[in-house]
Amino acid sequence: MALVPVEEARRRLLGGLRLMPAEELPLGEAFARTLARDLAATRTQPPFAASAMDGYALRAEDIAAPPARLKLIGEAAAGHGFAGTVGAGETVRIFTGAPMPAGSDTVLIQENADREGDVVTALEGAPAGRFVRAAGLDFSAGETLLSVGRRLDERALSLAAAMGHARLPVRRRPRVAILATGDELVRPGETPRPDQIVASNFHGIAALVTAAGGAPVDLGIAPDDLTEIRRRIASAGDCDVVTLLGGASVGDHDFTRRALEEEGFGLDFWKIAMRPGKPLMSGRCGERIALGLPGNPVASLVCGRLFLMPLIAALLGRADTAPPEETATLGCDLGANDQREDYLRARLERIDSAWIAHPFPVQDSSMLAVMAAADGLVVRPPFAPPAAAGEACRIIRF
Repeated sequence: MALVPVEEARRRLLGGLRLMPAEELPLGEAFARTLARDLAATRTQPPFAASAMDGYALRAEDIAAPPARLKLIGEAAAGHGFAGTVGAGETVRIFTGAPMPAGSDTVLIQENADREGDVVTALEGAPAGRFVRAAGLDFSAGETLLSVGRRLDERALSLAAAMGHARLPVRRRPRVAILATGDELVRPGETPRPDQIVASNFHGIAALVTAAGGAPVDLGIAPDDLTEIRRRIASAGDCDVVTLLGGASVGDHDFTRRALEEEGFGLDFWKIAMRPGKPLMSGRCGERIALGLPGNPVASLVCGRLFLMPLIAALLGRADTAPPEETATLGCDLGANDQREDYLRARLERIDSAWIAHPFPVQDSSMLAVMAAADGLVVRPPFAPPAAAGEACRIIRF
């Protein structure tokens, strides 16, 4: 088949997805989860007019001509309001967060007052409303403040708590099975034979899954054996996504494409016009999605960021289904590009509020040390002409 452009491949991968079902979680367990419906406030915040400073609650008209003497008639603290009413020439000692007493309309901060016993002298005037937080200043009951698809960070969780919600409706995390394939692979900590290497892809891809809001499921390492690869795929029947690492090319020992087809997955595409990451597969079996990533570790991580993370976001109903791109300035000359969209690992430097991108001179897709040292990717479109240092470029920051 012809090479599929990156944007078209992502569009086809994300099209027609069924969202993860909703579940309800306690507020304390909902961090980084995605809201399954709009959330409205159950209460008004603040529920009463409150003092924003320590001082004296009084009537602004009583201190319009300072110095003015007032009678102290009580105290109001947070959680302990004053039950009476402030009348003409009266004041109440008040602390931050306390309800404004009935009859009062302003707060004279304590630095602008002298107190002797139950007599307070206002040294300065204050307009009505000074240092008073009006009821509903933040939000009102019934107001929708958090929208469906919002990923719940520390700000959203704090707001949800203030809105009066102890439990939140969220999308179930997609279960993402990850299967590495290849006779040449051993797990970290095991001793490889002279013709073997340590498998690194699982840990990076599992980290991307977790960061995107999914739940990684380790299917281990399968040898280059069609029957065994099929068995591992079949064991992931309760997973929403099956991600295969390696074996997606067309060599004599690459079995993942055939294994997926024999397990009932209809494949949509398996060759992408990108570098690194040409051998990338996508297919479906009912509501289950298969995504075959390249075996080279850098290509696997780049494709995971460009395809797997957006897939998880789409399953959760979020809007961030494309890696955010920014504009930078090239720090070196680049040659012309061929028919594949290029993703160059680069060091990013911040100078005068602008990013300067320095692509590494060697871009081999097996070089994890370069990938770990990179701050992001320089994106070059197909057939891009030579570019000189100082020209604008597109980047994806890590």
